[in-house]
Order: sequence, then C-alpha cells, then structure tokens
Amino acid sequence: MNNLSNLEPKEVFRWFYEINQHPRSSGDEKEVSDFLVQFAKDRNLEVYQDEILNVIIKKPGTPGYENSEPLIIQGHMDMVCVKTDDSNHNFDTDPIEMIVEGDVLRANNTTLGGDDGIAVAYGLAILDADDIPHPPLELLVTTNEETGMDGAMALTADHLTGTRLLNLDTEVEGEFLVSCSGGSNIDLSFDIAREANSSKAYKLSISGLKGGHSGVEIDKQRANAIKLAARLLYLVKADVRLASFDGGIKHNAVPGNAEVVFATDKFDSLKEGLDALIADLKEEYRVEDPGLTINITEATADQVYTKDLSDSVIDMVMALPDGVQYMSKDIEGLVQTSLNNAVILEEDGKLVLTASVRSASSSSLREILNVVTIIANRMGAVAREYSAYPAWQYEAVSPLRDIAEKIYVDMYGKEPHITSIHAGLECGLLKGILPDTDMISYGPSIFDAHTPKEHMYISSVGRVWEYTKKLLAALK
Repeated sequence: MNNLSNLEPKEVFRWFYEINQHPRSSGDEKEVSDFLVQFAKDRNLEVYQDEILNVIIKKPGTPGYENSEPLIIQGHMDMVCVKTDDSNHNFDTDPIEMIVEGDVLRANNTTLGGDDGIAVAYGLAILDADDIPHPPLELLVTTNEETGMDGAMALTADHLTGTRLLNLDTEVEGEFLVSCSGGSNIDLSFDIAREANSSKAYKLSISGLKGGHSGVEIDKQRANAIKLAARLLYLVKADVRLASFDGGIKHNAVPGNAEVVFATDKFDSLKEGLDALIADLKEEYRVEDPGLTINITEATADQVYTKDLSDSVIDMVMALPDGVQYMSKDIEGLVQTSLNNAVILEEDGKLVLTASVRSASSSSLREILNVVTIIANRMGAVAREYSAYPAWQYEAVSPLRDIAEKIYVDMYGKEPHITSIHAGLECGLLKGILPDTDMISYGPSIFDAHTPKEHMYISSVGRVWEYTKKLLAALK
C-alpha cells in the first residue's frame, strides 16, 4: 500500500515511493536501473543505459522551448543501506517501509534513501508531466555514488549535450553549492621487522573523541587519535619500542580511537612526562573533545619492532601534516585544502597508514600529496596514491547560478546561501567530461543521511519542487 499517496506534491512522492520499492544499495542497482529504462520506454522517451547501469533519459523542450539550451538534471540512484540492530529488514528484497509523522518522512529503522532518491523522483515527475514548461531535458541518474562515484567515473559525454546542469544532491534547503573539493587517498607502508622482546609492555589507549567527517567537519579541528598517539610516543621515543599501532576505521572519518602497544624498561621514569603531556592534551582539546580519554595499562608483547622501524614510524606519524592546510580565498570560512591521517593498521606483513587529502585546488592537492610522499620516503616508507577524484572549481561567471539566485529571491524575498563543500560531489567528475557545462547543486532538507534516523521534511520537498518548476520555466 502506498502510504505516500496523499502527500503533496503527489507527483513527486509517487515516484519516490516507486523508487523505494526496488533494491538500490550501492553495487546492487540493476533492478532500479531497469525500472528507469522501462519508465522511459513506456513514455516513448529516448533512453540510454550503459554497462555500469547509468541511465540517461531525454525529453524534448516544451512549446516555445524547443531551441533552448539543453538542461541536465542529475542525481544518483543508489542509497546507503543501514539499519538498526533490531531491524529485520532485508535491503536486497524488501521495499523501504516509510512512515509519515506530521511534516516528517522517515523509514522504519532503516535509512530512507532520500539521499538521493528524491533527485530521481523530481526528475521522473518532470519527465512524466505535460504541463511543466522546460527546455530540452536530459535526466542523468548515476550508480554507486556512495561508495566510489563509480557511475560518474565511468560516464562519457556520448549521449549528453546539456550546457547547464542541476545536481539535486544537496541536503540543506536554500543552500546552493557551486564548487566542491577534489582529493586522493595515499597509503604509507613500512615492511614490518620484529625482534624478541624482554622488556615490560604497555598499552596506550586513546578514545572518547568525536571524530567526524574528514571533509565537512575538518574545520572543527577536533583531535585525531593517531596524531595524539604520535605526540605521546615522540616524547618517550628514545626509550620505547613499538609492538603494534592501530587506529581509525575509515578513510573519510577523523579517527576517534587509537591503540598502541610498546615496550620499555624505563616506564617509571617516563610516567611523569607522559602524565603531564596527557593533561596538556586534555586541556588543549577541552572545547572540541571534552570526552578525550587516554589510558596507559600493562600489556604483553613477545615481539617488538626493530628500533629503526619503531623510531621511523613514530617520526613519520609525528611529522605528517594533519587537518586544515589552507582556507579558500573565494568563499569565506571554507576550507580549501586539508588532510586526515585516517587509519593505521597492520596488513600482509606491513604497517600501513592511510591519509585522505582534499582540496578545491589541483595544485594545492598535488603539493600536499608531494609533502606526504617526501616525509614517507625520508622515513623509509613507500607511498601509493589511489582513488583520486577531481575538484569542481568555483567559477566567477555562472549565468545558471545568477538565474537560480534571482528565482529564489523572487520566490522567498531573501538571498540563497551560495557556498561550497569540502568534500567530493559528482559535479567534479561531470565537469571533467562536460567542461563547458554550467552547474549548480541544491535540494530539499534531509537530516541524518546514512543513518537509520534519516528523515526528510515533506514541506521542504514541496518548496523545492515549486522552485524547480519556476527555474525550469526561466531557462528558456
């Protein structure tokens, strides 16, 4: 039963409901991709589906708009599939169970898929209508955005002619994104060499940190557990040997936990200095990370790293830059370049540290990657870059942005928030294959995306729908 059938705008929620009847976790988009293709065929619309299941649907301009510049409407079909521990939902087979609570639309203990199913719903509603003035349209729906932007990376310009593009993947109503950072991951690896240990062993545990997204929350300057561990270890480097070093969980998250096992015969004499530095660190991060907890307890270690390796690891992690490197000169308060020392762990006989570097400037990105590589090489580590994605750079001249801003002011009597995001968007990749296409990104308010608490405001969906229709009409 469609419990969204009475929600306004009906034409949008109809298609959001239909999309959520199909499995669409990242990497499992075949069924929903085929659904989009069939939608187009049922309406005699031109449609293309590529090998990675991206879908492009074309519709001619309405009367009076036949010769207008083509417009691309873009979003992604996949969603992050997360549920509560007590949920029995099967994302591979079960439709998303949606719940209406006043002005809020949420799911039953799962992610909702508003990110970015609502973009697809808007696009289908426009294509399905015969009473919305619009220029020639190309609805582009990509795959696997959430885990690697694979769809956008595989895309070509073969079936895209649009000179303007609306990306509907922004989650704050009234906010227009006009640029985003690019980035790359870089792994720094040491071959592990161990020796027998005869000294007492101790475990340094760091926990209680807020962490957060390594892009959009890097400006909060929260503590990085891996870097805090390095500061403590550097203080006592001459008298300790590492046995293990683990921290962080994901490349795009500031690490909130770290655990180091080390050996020493001089702990009693080192303890006073360590305790003093621990107190200083808690004071340093009392505002952003009041929950910081640092404990040193007895442990066991039959083997330790060689002294050279132990010193090199400590020196490298200590020397690596971390956090905000440069601020934007175009947008006040926006981070231009940053890096996050994200994960350190042992795998396949190597100790590997993964750093995530982001920048809106390709030259600045290259600079920081080079700095990290130089430090790694000097310390005897091997650096490997991977999973690079391009920036969407701010353009001083943007007729689409000007029109979008004017329509917003006319409708709401106030200026929209023109801003950027210190994270990757598909616009960065799309700009690579469509360099002359004018782009903006916006959308309705979605909260707690990627969690079972994800919810969308129904009235926001309606306002963005009305705004989008007026914007289309203005793009003659």
